[in-house]
Amino acid sequence: MKNLVIIPTFNEIENIPLILKEIFNLNMNLDVLVVDDNSPDKTYQKVEQLKQKYPNLFLILNNKKSGIGKAYLKGFNFAIKNNYSKVIQIDADMSHNPYDIKKLLSESNDYDLVIGSRYIDGIRIINWPLSRLALSYFANLYAKLITGLSIYDCTGGFKCFDIKILKSIDLKKINSQGYSFQIEMNYRSYVKNFKIKEIPIIFTDRTIGKSKMSKKIIFEAIFIVPLLRIKKIFNFLK
Repeated sequence: MKNLVIIPTFNEIENIPLILKEIFNLNMNLDVLVVDDNSPDKTYQKVEQLKQKYPNLFLILNNKKSGIGKAYLKGFNFAIKNNYSKVIQIDADMSHNPYDIKKLLSESNDYDLVIGSRYIDGIRIINWPLSRLALSYFANLYAKLITGLSIYDCTGGFKCFDIKILKSIDLKKINSQGYSFQIEMNYRSYVKNFKIKEIPIIFTDRTIGKSKMSKKIIFEAIFIVPLLRIKKIFNFLK
């Protein structure tokens, strides 16, 4: 069975050719799905052009900006519908090294969810200012303490799901975005007793384009995390 890489995009016209080249140069027979949030810079048009070069490249274009969580959910449903075996999440901005996809897939032979972790062997982040690093570190600590997750990097976006996880979760009930989307998917996998593994990766801050981090994403995570815990206590997580 084939594996799918999902890349959500919003204004990544300069980065998308770079990451697609790196992924397809792995020669791992991967399909890649770009889910674009109707980028003002026309990222989706660049992807359409690149589809001529890469037959295994697919595109979903949203008619409005919906956020990273909704983008991944569309990708997950695409993966389920098309019978993929493993589903890899990766950022479009080259913060994650596409070569590490090999490591994720290798570990996925023994684990249901493999997370590329920035924190499991110390802090492995390059070029973040101290303020951003502190925000990320304490957000992960907060999520870990509240939920009980035995994961160091709860908010990381580089991971590999076995398709059986995505089939087991009621994706229609997930509304969170950003940090909280990553936490929620990890937590729902944990609650369903899937085997989770973190492997160390190096995260390098983007050099092209702007970060999508916002106050809205931060505040959402603050409220979503305890809500997930409450839902588990009352057996509302499906």
